[in-house]
Amino acid sequence: MSVVKDLAKLNLDIQEQKDKVENVDFKMVTFSLAGKEYGVDILSVKEIAKADKFTYVPNAASFIRGVYNLRGDIIPIIDLRTFFQMPREKKNEGSDNLENMLILRINDQVYGTIVDKIDKVVGINRESIQPPHPIFGDINIKYISGVVEKQGSLYIILDVIRIFSVEDEKGKTRGTVNDTNEFSPAPQIGAALDEQTRKVIASQDSAIEFIKEGLAALRGFIVTDINQNWLRRRFNDWSIGRSGDDLQLQNISDADEYLKDFDSPYTGQLWGDNYAAAVGSILPNHSPNRINVWNPGCCKGYESYSFACVLKNKYPDAIVKIWANDKDIMSVSQAPNMVFEFDEIPEYCQKYMVKGNNGYSFNQIIKDSIVFEYHDIMHENVLPELDIVLARDILSYLLEHEQAKIIDVFKELLKTKGMVFLGRNEELTGENWRLLSNDPVSAFQI
Repeated sequence: MSVVKDLAKLNLDIQEQKDKVENVDFKMVTFSLAGKEYGVDILSVKEIAKADKFTYVPNAASFIRGVYNLRGDIIPIIDLRTFFQMPREKKNEGSDNLENMLILRINDQVYGTIVDKIDKVVGINRESIQPPHPIFGDINIKYISGVVEKQGSLYIILDVIRIFSVEDEKGKTRGTVNDTNEFSPAPQIGAALDEQTRKVIASQDSAIEFIKEGLAALRGFIVTDINQNWLRRRFNDWSIGRSGDDLQLQNISDADEYLKDFDSPYTGQLWGDNYAAAVGSILPNHSPNRINVWNPGCCKGYESYSFACVLKNKYPDAIVKIWANDKDIMSVSQAPNMVFEFDEIPEYCQKYMVKGNNGYSFNQIIKDSIVFEYHDIMHENVLPELDIVLARDILSYLLEHEQAKIIDVFKELLKTKGMVFLGRNEELTGENWRLLSNDPVSAFQI
């Protein structure tokens, strides 16, 4: 009888353990520091990233690696290994030198934290978390919220709220215990970052304002909400190894260097097969009877022809009409007579080509679908109701009030759920627009 009771108790204990395992009410992102496993509450993790280019912050604490441009937002970067006085992993020559980062959101502030390796998301039962003990880590237990064992691994769960705070719950500055068991002030991440980051952001904002002025004066490139995020991303690369006057645009060559990665793929040539396929994948699958497209700034007509082929491949039975405009009268007048060598023609265009005495040109089906006209988009635009606007890299070279005016024209002419294709580094903001794609094609729907 006692054996039966023992077995019953054992089965009950096993079932209770199963219930605890299955009742996952806490998830953490796990990572390693100096050979030990750590975790942070997944609710504090904004995203995971890799980077190796940080902007140096003068006179900053040793654990502050610098600041980083995260899609237009300047965030401070903290090396947790240095903060906890741990050794850093040595990387072999030729290996991936990008640092592994957990991007944390603590209250309203975003931080980047460098770790050795990011592992996975682990789900556990909160009841299985044990109180911290000095034996479990190389760091002060005040920075640890608990420890937990999962599938043979012991994880030290960091209290990131406490780590990134300046004061404890009693309003007193926290401290750590050093190797000699003497009390010493805790590193003030919040205070150090607050002061240093403000200085860097203020300095960068000042430099960026000069960049804006230089681009406008030298190349007629106007920075607004349409391209502001690209400008800040580009500045992060531009500022590496530069300081003071070197950050500014001194001449047209500097402006061209700054703008070198702004243009969309296949500017001034027929779209490649992969890019054309990306554009086609964004178009709706239902086949309309007629498609009206406006292509302002068509220049020599490469993208007009490319888009006509994409549309005919996607909707073979539809009537396609593209109004292709440009204020460069020489370019737009030559567009209907373009001739190509066969090796210049991407595969998706080949069935629409005919051979002539001087090379290959588009057949009558494609030519009839495009109306090339000399026109300045700032003048009155007499067009039918549109399904699509194709305006890659055009808006950024208009004055700010002109940009606003043309966007209003888009809204006025587009049908409900009409689409706008912009340059890859341009975007439409506001509640009227829904992002459809931003890589490699920037597309929006009204």
